[in-house]
Amino acid sequence: MKKILLITFSAILILVMPGCVNPPPAATPSPTQTTAAPTVTVSPAPAATGTEAAGNVFKTGLGSDISIVKSASASKDAEGKNVDALAQTDCLMAAVTLDANNRIIGIQMDSAQVKINFDSAGKLTTDVKNLPKTKVELGDNYGMKKASSIGKEWYEQIDALGKWMVGKTVDEVLAMKTYKKDDAHLNVPQEPDLTSSVTISVEGFLNSVKKAAASAKDFNITPVGNTKTGIGTDISIAKSKSAGKDAEGKDAAALGQADIIMASVTVDDNGKIIGVIIDNAQVKVNIDATGKLATDTAVAPKTKVELGDAYGMKQASSIKKEWYEQAAALGQWMAGKTIDQVLAMKTYKKDDTHPNVPQEPDLTSSVTVSVEGYLNAVKKAVANAK
Repeated sequence: MKKILLITFSAILILVMPGCVNPPPAATPSPTQTTAAPTVTVSPAPAATGTEAAGNVFKTGLGSDISIVKSASASKDAEGKNVDALAQTDCLMAAVTLDANNRIIGIQMDSAQVKINFDSAGKLTTDVKNLPKTKVELGDNYGMKKASSIGKEWYEQIDALGKWMVGKTVDEVLAMKTYKKDDAHLNVPQEPDLTSSVTISVEGFLNSVKKAAASAKDFNITPVGNTKTGIGTDISIAKSKSAGKDAEGKDAAALGQADIIMASVTVDDNGKIIGVIIDNAQVKVNIDATGKLATDTAVAPKTKVELGDAYGMKQASSIKKEWYEQAAALGQWMAGKTIDQVLAMKTYKKDDTHPNVPQEPDLTSSVTVSVEGYLNAVKKAVANAK
């Protein structure tokens, strides 16, 4: 009897010994970098989805790279015709899902190129009721395919770029080999897997991925099945206005304002949100009453999260919470819910500028911003998730 018990006990020990568990898959070796790049829909990593991610850690991140350098004063063209002043915001963005080893297991990237025009007297000539679309949303209408040397539209190229990143660590992605094609394309991929699919310059997207990874958060929610990653936006230029007089009767420059709300989500096979990050780029470009650019375009705009306490909401807040604190609280409330549960949030109208303030018991002491734009961005992100 003792021999039988010993044999049985030994068999049990062998079955449960930790050394018998298969190790996680090894990371892809880092490629050699030739030209250092500064710092979409994409399929998830086939070998690191669901509970297979290292340490069962799923970090959700959101990063952006914003520029207004293409903004310009009113001018004359070669034929002497008037050319409107331009307030242009280029907002590149990346949503990522990372495992415990900083390996990308899901990613989507997009770009919002928002253009607002003014005449030589500073009068707004763009219809602010129009809702700008991202390059992915524009699809074939963006029009890159005709001019592309590889016959690929923009959304196809960003999709290919993201697929190349999946399964790699962030450091491996940032070590991408690139080359300078011309002054407008400083960092075009030179990786063998990308030369036939991506001809756009990638420095802004690499910077966005770097930022997304640096700020990624684990919401400690276990997914059911595989994970999917999505990005969504809500964009408005409604606050733009012509040059005129301020409340004191003084001359006031025209304003080209792009409000770009971004949301990054990680969802599971049941549609449950296991991570969500929200941010907002409120980009302002001024044009004076002569159509001259009045904003330093060399200064890269920051998002509200990047501004942190410098955004200045806390002093005026009835709950003494800064914008980034309120956005974090809103995202934490969404985590663990389905998108239908999120969109069923109870809200109330505080005033004309705050038509949808949360009335949920878990949010009344932490969120006083109006949330309609954030809900729309998250809704799109979930719908886009792959």
